[in-house]
Amino acid sequence: MSTFSENLAQLPSSEHIQKIELLDAQAQLVGVIENIPGSKGSVQVYHHLHQQYGSISVAAAEDGLKIYAEHTADAEANPGKHPNIDRLFAIIKHNSPLSLRIQ
Repeated sequence: MSTFSENLAQLPSSEHIQKIELLDAQAQLVGVIENIPGSKGSVQVYHHLHQQYGSISVAAAEDGLKIYAEHTADAEANPGKHPNIDRLFAIIKHNSPLSLRIQ
């Protein structure tokens, strides 16, 4: 099984992105992931999922959990510790896809 770092190395760069805004089905802003230390990896993951799926659908969220690798188990054991992974769990549980606005 690959690690999160190894998985990130396989994804396209997201250095050009300042932030990703997450929008619900009503196009309401429900979250922001800024491209700053501590969330750069999540920007890269969400950007990749958006490129592959067009939104963060259930299938995209499931793929995202695989990319997060060891952090997925940690997030499951410690709710709230990894909010960007928790968001993927919620998308799967509630079948509530998100669209992204990339800036």
